[in-house]
Amino acid sequence: MSKPDELLVDIAAMVESEQSNQMSLTVVVQGTVITGRLAPERVWRQRVAEVLEQSERLGTFSALFSAAGPDTRPPQREGPPTHLYFHVARILQGSIGLPETGGMYRVEIKDVGAWTVGDFSYSDH
Repeated sequence: MSKPDELLVDIAAMVESEQSNQMSLTVVVQGTVITGRLAPERVWRQRVAEVLEQSERLGTFSALFSAAGPDTRPPQREGPPTHLYFHVARILQGSIGLPETGGMYRVEIKDVGAWTVGDFSYSDH
């Protein structure tokens, strides 16, 4: 997408303003389908930092995501949001979602080719 979809930017802005953390979204990015719930960047960064802190090999990277602690907001950015921050998200591959427990994904809005509200899940029933 050469110009980000204005409605998608507005959704991202509402999530960033922390008016809602319940927005489920499914996007297609370069043929990959990602489905999950959006989070404000600050919350997403902190959750990634927490996961990295638990890793013996990757713990030092946690500081890049947490800055100075859970209440620290990322630097204020000029203009509208440029990324979507997914948590508890899955990449849909055939009839399964990876990872099963959900992952943390950062997607550039301008790269979203298609999207829909809600997240998709598969069932054996």
